Amino acid sequence: MIVTVTRSGGFAGLTKHAELDTSDQPDAAKLEDAVRALGAKDLGSGRPQPDRYVYRLEVRDAQDDDAAHRATHTVAEQDVDATTAWLLDRILSS
Repeated sequence: MIVTVTRSGGFAGLTKHAELDTSDQPDAAKLEDAVRALGAKDLGSGRPQPDRYVYRLEVRDAQDDDAAHRATHTVAEQDVDATTAWLLDRILSS
């Protein structure tokens, strides 16, 4: 599973982008469980607030480059729960 995170907004308005292939990570099962949990969550309004981040996550299968099979999630910083925060931090710090 390939997970791409783009973080935009914040006080300085900078964008950060990272991509992680879960298959070669020691905590692959935990990462993939957190990604799968995104689909079942109400991620909130996604509407940005001043000086706060907005995260865009794109998930695709490592063997499938077909754009039709990609899942995209957008979540505003104020709507991030603990599991999603861990996932975002884990990917952005990779």
